[in-house]
Amino acid sequence: MRRNIALLIPLLALLVVTWGHEAPDPVQNDPSIRTIALKLPSQKVLASYLGSFQLEHAWQLESRGTRFSGYSSMLPLPDGRILALTDNGSFVRFFPPGTKQAPIQFGWLKFGHNLHRSPRDVESVAYDASTHRYWLGVEGSNAIIRLNSRFEQTARLRPVQMEDWGRNTGPEAMTRLPDGRFVVIREVTRSWQESRLHQAVMFDGDPVEHPAGHRFLFDGPDNFSVVDMALLPDGRALILMRRLLWAFPMRFAGRIVIADPAQIRPGKIWHSVPLASLASVLPVDNFEAIAVVPQADDKVAVWLMSDDNNMRVLQRTLLWKLTVDPTQLPWPGKSERKR
Repeated sequence: MRRNIALLIPLLALLVVTWGHEAPDPVQNDPSIRTIALKLPSQKVLASYLGSFQLEHAWQLESRGTRFSGYSSMLPLPDGRILALTDNGSFVRFFPPGTKQAPIQFGWLKFGHNLHRSPRDVESVAYDASTHRYWLGVEGSNAIIRLNSRFEQTARLRPVQMEDWGRNTGPEAMTRLPDGRFVVIREVTRSWQESRLHQAVMFDGDPVEHPAGHRFLFDGPDNFSVVDMALLPDGRALILMRRLLWAFPMRFAGRIVIADPAQIRPGKIWHSVPLASLASVLPVDNFEAIAVVPQADDKVAVWLMSDDNNMRVLQRTLLWKLTVDPTQLPWPGKSERKR
């Protein structure tokens, strides 16, 4: 969670009717989730903010009887479902609206018992389809936790490269590259005076087995926080960014930028190129999760999901479906590269 949001917690804690602190829900195989289609601006307005992206659909997701909220990272699964993870250690697997109808699975991640204080604030996730392993980036402890296919913790690491990332400003974006390396980016910049450069680490493989990561800096738009990252089929990274515009009621803006992991060098700056502006004239909220799914027409679907911070009155859980032709997107640092 961005630092200036964290500063609001004492005030927002007074809103007990919207701030959830009840005991964990039991696992449910078919929670009832209501999908509300949102009205979209004209194509002209959408194009002026989203560039090459097409906003196909936007929905608000609500649950009746099950806490469908607080989602801050997600992954596309091979069967077409989306896995979304929360900042309190729960997950949901569901088919996106308009696709296959099937029971929605809701449950809890099976962490170990020796974790640091506040271990369940999952903010990022990576996945290896060949081993069915998951890696979670956890704030509070600035740890990376490895899970098996049953969501059971099998290993945990607190990388020394991330130990100074702050209790509430940690590993917000993480991805596993096709060659097995891992990229992790800190949510905020290094100091209040710095507006662009975020600390980041490249691990040469599974961070648990290759903990000697290489530090570098990620260069994003001014005064935006990094909140998630997903890879295009060609290996470039789409990085989702977020900014708190107004504290009460909360109002947010977002950015989607693109960067080429092939340009990462130890100790150097990894530059990005802005692609889309998630402005207030669009149906936006606190977008914190991004996933990329290839389509049959050589385009990709880009899914965005917002984190309502368990404050259903003040914020919403939104789901966007964007589509884009990757060949229309720039190659940062390689303008001469053929597309």
